[in-house]
Amino acid sequence: MKLQNMFKKTSRKNYIALKERPEVPEGLLRKCNKCGAAIIAEDVKQGYYICPKCGGYFRVHAYRRVAMIADEGTFEEWDKEMEFVNPLSFKGYKEKAEKLRQSTGLNEAVVTGKVKIDGIPAVLGVCDGRFLMASMGEIVGEKIARAVERATEEQLPVILFACSGGARMQEGIISLMQMAKTSAALKKHSDAGGLYISVLTDPTTGGVTASFAMLGDIILAEPGALIGFAGPRVIEQTIGEKLPKGFQRSEFLLEHGFIDSIVERENMKQVLSQIVRLHSKGEILCKKDKTKTTDTCLTKKEGRRHVKLHTRSAWDRVQISRKKGRPVGADYIDSLFTDFIELHGDRYYKDDPAVIGGIARFHGMPVTVITQAKGKTTKENVKRNFAMPSPEGYRKALRLMKQAEKFHRPVLCFVDTPGAFCGLEAEERGQGEAIARNLFELSALKVPVLSIVIGEGGSGGALALSVGNEVWMLENATYSILSPEGFASILWKDGRRAKEASGVMKITAQDLKALGVIEEIIPEYGMADQPALISISRYMKRHIKTFLKKQNGKTGDQLAAERYQRFRVF
Repeated sequence: MKLQNMFKKTSRKNYIALKERPEVPEGLLRKCNKCGAAIIAEDVKQGYYICPKCGGYFRVHAYRRVAMIADEGTFEEWDKEMEFVNPLSFKGYKEKAEKLRQSTGLNEAVVTGKVKIDGIPAVLGVCDGRFLMASMGEIVGEKIARAVERATEEQLPVILFACSGGARMQEGIISLMQMAKTSAALKKHSDAGGLYISVLTDPTTGGVTASFAMLGDIILAEPGALIGFAGPRVIEQTIGEKLPKGFQRSEFLLEHGFIDSIVERENMKQVLSQIVRLHSKGEILCKKDKTKTTDTCLTKKEGRRHVKLHTRSAWDRVQISRKKGRPVGADYIDSLFTDFIELHGDRYYKDDPAVIGGIARFHGMPVTVITQAKGKTTKENVKRNFAMPSPEGYRKALRLMKQAEKFHRPVLCFVDTPGAFCGLEAEERGQGEAIARNLFELSALKVPVLSIVIGEGGSGGALALSVGNEVWMLENATYSILSPEGFASILWKDGRRAKEASGVMKITAQDLKALGVIEEIIPEYGMADQPALISISRYMKRHIKTFLKKQNGKTGDQLAAERYQRFRVF
């Protein structure tokens, strides 16, 4: 074959022409608005309305959302029919609303009512973007306020799924008033001790973001949701710059401390159920001790390791407290508690990975757990800033402590830090104020507080989590005004005298118990490491249980007064 003939156009005379395109049954296929792929509608429906090709989330109609969250047959809708209002007599508004009522089957842009989630009753509200982009007008605000008020009266938790373009322009200033009304109703609910969970979906913007959406005791978000006060286009027009990729998305808000967690849609019911159960009334410490008899005595292995090594110098214990492989705060959370849910962010600026905090169960009892977080690898230590918290870490801890007070949960703190981060950014964002605020608020917290120094207890950075009714230490942990190196540098102008400094600083558990600074020394069965973790945790469990039983029955004022007197003696 000649070369020129190889590229000749192929004859189409033998092809069968299709006069008509193959018919696709109506409704069978949908186009993903994220990736543009054709997808089977039934697959999307069965897959929680998530694109099977790119994982993008479709917006969910209100009643579909209710079906995803509520136990079957338990939804009792409230205020389904409410008379239309047009406070500004806006031309064409009534007709547009009526048309949407006919096409969507909704009375308004939010559906509210009572449900059960895994058998637990709750009040549920769901915004529906099909109705004027779920903008908040008088009826929307009224339905939410009524639902919250009824939840307060019936002592039920509130769960609101936000999805909104913001205020409703057709209602002008009356729409703006709904921000204040819904916020005020939630304040009363909060003051009555009620739980409010806010779930942010795509999009949540404008006046809804600046009111009920961001007021949750716990704020969850779906992946990739647009969340912000001003929309991206408004911001770009205002500043004259292109916004960075991912700006105002759920992941951005998590990093910046404004939400507690991002939850996949298929896991949402399970997570909500877990949170609601942790806040159920009447949860008490299990009286029956289900632990084995080895809880009250040493195993043979423990006996071999449990040697009181009072001959160790202070400097030896400093080195051991910093030793690689020593169990970190996350290890103790895993070994001591069940059902742990980590909560993120200070609600002001950032989530600090140097502090881990959340809600868990201890012997069936809901507790708040907070720890300064060292890593196990260099990479993890860099991520967690070597357990040196920034102001946002202390503000996150304080937020969780105040939340614990509201819901009457004991607070358990695990202290392990060389000290608070002393960087330029930390000073700019108020490191000293953040630590001081923790001391101020923690001193009067009206729930039991137990602090355990598990490694290094460095300066005010450690004290910010150590204003407890009792303070305990592992036997090789240290707790000091600052590091021995820093002490030697300041007093003797010679950091090389750190070993000598450690001996005069009285920083060991044995020294501090003699001074009355701590109440309990926890044995390490030789030296705390991963094999010893089980033994140490067993000892902790037994003694934490005793501590909580001792605090049981005390009023909040009594607990605060005892904490005050504990520190007043120094």
